[in-house]
Amino acid sequence: MEEVFIIEGIDPVLLLGVNNQKLKQIVAHFPQLKVVARGEAIKINGSGAEVARLKNNLVLISSVIEKFGNISKTEIEQIIEGEVQEIKEMLNDEVLVYGQGGGVVKAQTLNQRKLVEASQKNDLVFAVGPAGTGKTFTSVALAVQAFKAKKVKRIILTRPAVEAGENLGFLPGDLKEKLDPYMQPLYDALRAMLPVEKLKEYIENGTVEVAPLAFMRGRTLDQAFVIMDEAQNATEMQLRMFLTRMGKSAKFIVTGDVTQIDLPKKQPSGLLQALNYLKAVPGIAFVELDGKDVMRHPLVGKIIKAYEREA
Repeated sequence: MEEVFIIEGIDPVLLLGVNNQKLKQIVAHFPQLKVVARGEAIKINGSGAEVARLKNNLVLISSVIEKFGNISKTEIEQIIEGEVQEIKEMLNDEVLVYGQGGGVVKAQTLNQRKLVEASQKNDLVFAVGPAGTGKTFTSVALAVQAFKAKKVKRIILTRPAVEAGENLGFLPGDLKEKLDPYMQPLYDALRAMLPVEKLKEYIENGTVEVAPLAFMRGRTLDQAFVIMDEAQNATEMQLRMFLTRMGKSAKFIVTGDVTQIDLPKKQPSGLLQALNYLKAVPGIAFVELDGKDVMRHPLVGKIIKAYEREA
């Protein structure tokens, strides 16, 4: 019998290997089958039971690649030899993405897990909490995970360019150079999860966009994972504008810290208003992070608690 396995959701080279080296490793365990790969199709000829076994192995190998971005020769051998329990545990783990150098990026606290679950179940999530609680980093990991799984075609990260005691006009350079320092935390999160050259390529071709909130006006953001960071510094009009940019196939996460509002004193925060106005709207989730979620130096959590007591 002949069966065709179609490679979907991943780059075929990740499954086949350079010069089909990975495919040769797999096929070596099935000498009685004739296997030919062309593009995204793998044709398999042979006895029904062996053909089915190979297809099942290819499905599991593809699942590992889709989730983790690659697969080792050892893991391929484990799958083919039937030692799949550990592999299945890996797939069921809460790992979001593998960062640079093989580091694991996953939710590390209960509230970060709530953020992950909320994003999986809702297209719009508000994540509110103090500095260092991982709300932005976890959100970017969710965006990279969705992009790698081809659930979205673009990642868009934005934040208001509001001066926190500094004067933007006195910064040197053109508009981009003046604004880049405000975007730096978003670049840092992306660099932790994507190869530098690949990230540069994505930014150049528009697949990844890091831009000030003002650049969102007049757009419809579809088939994209969109994160608005530092939302406490958006006015009501700005935040309303941003939320109404949502296209049909988009995921939005809005993060903010209501204790660090840098707007003029007479200007209310759009985030505070949105939290009040939208709390009863179905399909929108709200996650609150606190000092227990701080992943920075242990002193940061104590500092946050001290300020909360005084407030």
